[in-house]
Amino acid sequence: MSNHRVNDTPWWLNQRVRGLLAQLLVIAFVAGFFAYLAYNTHVNMQARGISNSLSFMGQEAGFDVIQSLIPYNSTSTYARVFLVGLLNTLFVAAIGIVFASILGLIVGIARLSSNWLLARLAGAFIETFRNIPLLLQIFFFYFAVMQALPTARQSLDIGGLFFLNNRGVYLPRPVPEPAFWAVLAAFVIAAGLTVWLRRWAHRRQDLTGRPFPMFWVGLGIVVGLPLIVFFAAGMPLGWSIPHLRGFNFQGGFAAIPEFTSLLLALTIYTAASIAEIVRSGILSVSHGQTEAARSLGLPNRRVLQLVVLPQALRVIIPPVTSQYLNLTKNSSLATAIGYPDLVSVFAGTALNQTGQAVVIIAITMGVYLAISLTISLLMNWYNHRVRLIER
Repeated sequence: MSNHRVNDTPWWLNQRVRGLLAQLLVIAFVAGFFAYLAYNTHVNMQARGISNSLSFMGQEAGFDVIQSLIPYNSTSTYARVFLVGLLNTLFVAAIGIVFASILGLIVGIARLSSNWLLARLAGAFIETFRNIPLLLQIFFFYFAVMQALPTARQSLDIGGLFFLNNRGVYLPRPVPEPAFWAVLAAFVIAAGLTVWLRRWAHRRQDLTGRPFPMFWVGLGIVVGLPLIVFFAAGMPLGWSIPHLRGFNFQGGFAAIPEFTSLLLALTIYTAASIAEIVRSGILSVSHGQTEAARSLGLPNRRVLQLVVLPQALRVIIPPVTSQYLNLTKNSSLATAIGYPDLVSVFAGTALNQTGQAVVIIAITMGVYLAISLTISLLMNWYNHRVRLIER
């Protein structure tokens, strides 16, 4: 009889049906809201004679960009402007992620050091830079540091190779010759061989219990094989050394003040947060684990490498992913000091000249969304690879 009563329940009283209807109503409301926004925007743009097509991307931009990783001049198109801004954004974000990860790891481990002075200095670094707004740090490095450097003729000379002045940082630039492709091929082969050797070493240790000196062997392969090919090919790599000519430097690689200031601020600000994440991840590992490792006679360096960090990674990686995303999005603050990133040259100058606000802002938002999703995908894949497998 109870089953009969359940089957006789009206559909509008069925909890599953009501939940499904509620979800459909919410989806319909959201879809209708965005459809109304799209329609209203289209009508208003037509009334003002503004096109919503991408035809403007083929028009001549008519302005210069102070830093471009690809050939560009004022006669290039807006599509080229978009590509220049995108590459500049990815360039500063990629370098910032690498530097912030290294600095954050070092400071995070130093925070837990038994050395009183080192631990206090690391703590002061974290508390200072983590609690100062990023925009203020960008302004500090740009106006108080880079602009305070001497002029080009009075540059700070480091070994005759590196020069610092108020126009930027000048570094030697590698100039590969045609035969350098063989060195790159050797590096790719060495990297693949190292990956295979690492998997073999793991299987060997699982079967026999004997460790394999993977670090030194892998380092020897990755460095040694390309070096052998490099010398065998007649050292097909030259260097362009910056040198003063007139009132400025010629040759080498020039890191403009805007790029240097932005990179320093992003690196230090993000590294302070990563350091705290590393510290909390290390502290999440049971103290009994480290005591057991030390009882086996392992030195502190090996305990950290073999026991602590592998277990701490499962705690560290998810919040570090958020920091990588924040660094990439925070790079849009570059417009405050004139660094030509995507927001500055495309969503700024190009938008003002073309008037295509809706299209350009939509493209810019879509690009940042795609970059963020790509970073999340890669970090989630890495997190899946390094996760601990319970037995």
